Amino acid sequence: MNYTQTLEFLFSSLPAFETQGATAYKPGLERIAAFCRHLGNPQRNFFTIHIAGTNGKGSVAHIIASVLQQAGYRTGLFTSPHLQDFRERIRVDGEMIPKQKVVNFVDKHREKMVDLELSFFEMTAAMAFDYFAQSDVEVAVIETGLGGRLDATNIVVPILSIITNIGLEHTALLGDTLQKIAAEKAGIVKKSIPVLIGEADERYDGVIEQAAAANKSKVIYAEREFRCESCTERGDRQSFSLRRTRDDRTFDVELDLRGIYQSRNVVTASAAIDFLHEETPLTISRRAYLEGMRDAAAHTSLHGRWQKIGDAPLTVCDTGHNAHGIAYVARQLKATPCKRLFCVMGFVRDKDLAHILPLLPHEAHYIFTQAHSDRAMTAGELTAKAAIYGLRGEAVADVPAAVARARELAGADDMIFIGGSTYVVGEAL
Repeated sequence: MNYTQTLEFLFSSLPAFETQGATAYKPGLERIAAFCRHLGNPQRNFFTIHIAGTNGKGSVAHIIASVLQQAGYRTGLFTSPHLQDFRERIRVDGEMIPKQKVVNFVDKHREKMVDLELSFFEMTAAMAFDYFAQSDVEVAVIETGLGGRLDATNIVVPILSIITNIGLEHTALLGDTLQKIAAEKAGIVKKSIPVLIGEADERYDGVIEQAAAANKSKVIYAEREFRCESCTERGDRQSFSLRRTRDDRTFDVELDLRGIYQSRNVVTASAAIDFLHEETPLTISRRAYLEGMRDAAAHTSLHGRWQKIGDAPLTVCDTGHNAHGIAYVARQLKATPCKRLFCVMGFVRDKDLAHILPLLPHEAHYIFTQAHSDRAMTAGELTAKAAIYGLRGEAVADVPAAVARARELAGADDMIFIGGSTYVVGEAL
């Protein structure tokens, strides 16, 4: 098979949450464990940092990976979903896995994958582990796909577990309260392995602490280790003044990612990096920390986080897609000066819009759209649901056409925002 045929096989033959939604979710570690045994347990060949959370885990993963690269370590990075190219999910030192490596892996192991009835995500995680081992990766940053306890990535034994935050998401699969979701995310806590909590919240801290106590694992609260004292935007970068609690030392940090929510992610990543340097075999210099932060997006090719893709009118996209993430998007939109606001929005069908749509600005003109995904809510249905919450606009059932329509309507002093779904952002870039 060539690369295109290989991807067609993966997406058509193996259940994929990205295309099928909850029906593709296959909880449990038996299949991935069996497949990794078949591969020789490649996930044991390198140090790992394991990251779960409702929002921010992608940004935190990329920032940490960038810093580790600057520290001189051969670094693997596994994230999901991808925006445009499947290979975005699997990177070594910022470079995507070669197409031929994807083809070779599937050709070699297809029969076993089908025999074990692997999900698309299980196969992808195993491919990442195998490629990292082949590439002599020294440390890998691994992002969970969904939840934690039963996520395919949870077969790794990390040197640090990170839970960025907990919000309501995938409630049909993870539970309908923050406490239930926290219990699932806390499933990544391993025996005697410290867990770092990015954003403390009395509604769920106790759940994670209980899981940590059962595993005799230390709990580290990022906000008790570092605090962000100031944040300013400078063009496409942000500057932060961080203070480390244990020695009252100040760090002036630049980050090539925009968005007010990055102040949270910078604190989480800084606490993680500090722990890795102080408490693990890894050595991370101040220079590597500052340079890795400064060029995180450039080093790891991270896109879709309050990313500016046009001027006059200012055009920004963001992959925030649940209530927790959309709340940050809404705050950022409110804080961004413009004459008129145009929002190109699309969502997947299983999204809890009753908690999302009320957060969006009422004064905007909306162009409701749908991505080329079987999971996408139709533009017409979204338009009708949005009207219930006082959001008005029009339906354009194709993302590029919807973006073109926004640009047709907007003047140089206006703003266009594109979001609601990773798929929408991917098709807009």
